[in-house]
Amino acid sequence: MANLKEIRNRIASVSSTMQITSAMKMVSAAKLKKAQDAITAMRPYSDKLSELLQSLSASLDADSGSKFADNREVKKVLIVAITSNRGLCGAFNTNIIKQSTLLAKETYAGKQVDFVAIGKKANDILKKKNKVIANHSAVYDDLSFDNVAAIAEELMDLFTTGAYDKIEIVYNKFKNAATQIVMTEQFLPIVPIEEEANSAADYIFEPSKAEIVEQLIPKSLKTQLYKGVRDSFASEHGARMTAMHKATDNATELRNQLKLTYNKARQAAITGEILEIVGGAEALNN
Repeated sequence: MANLKEIRNRIASVSSTMQITSAMKMVSAAKLKKAQDAITAMRPYSDKLSELLQSLSASLDADSGSKFADNREVKKVLIVAITSNRGLCGAFNTNIIKQSTLLAKETYAGKQVDFVAIGKKANDILKKKNKVIANHSAVYDDLSFDNVAAIAEELMDLFTTGAYDKIEIVYNKFKNAATQIVMTEQFLPIVPIEEEANSAADYIFEPSKAEIVEQLIPKSLKTQLYKGVRDSFASEHGARMTAMHKATDNATELRNQLKLTYNKARQAAITGEILEIVGGAEALNN
């Protein structure tokens, strides 16, 4: 059994750790509310815009087509992995990296697969065995639509110039503080919706349909990427809050066990000293 000083040191260490995890939990909880409100307010607009443009692009293919809906033979694939810059958030980053690696090794086996990292964790791990052509970790320093739109423009240029035939986005979709869903979305080319769903839509276009689509598609793609980053940002704080809550609970339980062990060891030491005193007194009497 460890001596009393060692147990006291461990209790102090665990208590210090518990204070840190508890503080991190409260900070993440405060940031989560703002991030959750932002993504909740944005989703309806993003979903409706994507649905509208997919519908228009599907009906446009037969006429003039769109450079963003160009379905080429897939030889070169770009995967955009969206993680965080910091750890201590459970399996949040690991799930994205696993899914991105799985896409490269299985779904696109035999093809050239490169990565774009949004988040320091994705860049640090993926670059060890894969080619990461860009790292946009600094976007979290000032998370705004304009900064994410600049990344989306780079991705659109890579597709339209033929550098890559397909671009996928992998991110965590925020469901609640305890649940994040790993999502894989096709960024480019644009995926048209089913004709049956599109048949009921009847629009009057001014100016031409092609002109409207070519102007709105870049905005829709920027919004799609921004939504993914925002979803990931909210998921990160939810995952960290949950992880720190569990860590605080575990530290509390460990501290209580150590205190019990300390009290038992101290009682054993006191009992031993009493026995020694009694034994010495009896020896003197004899």
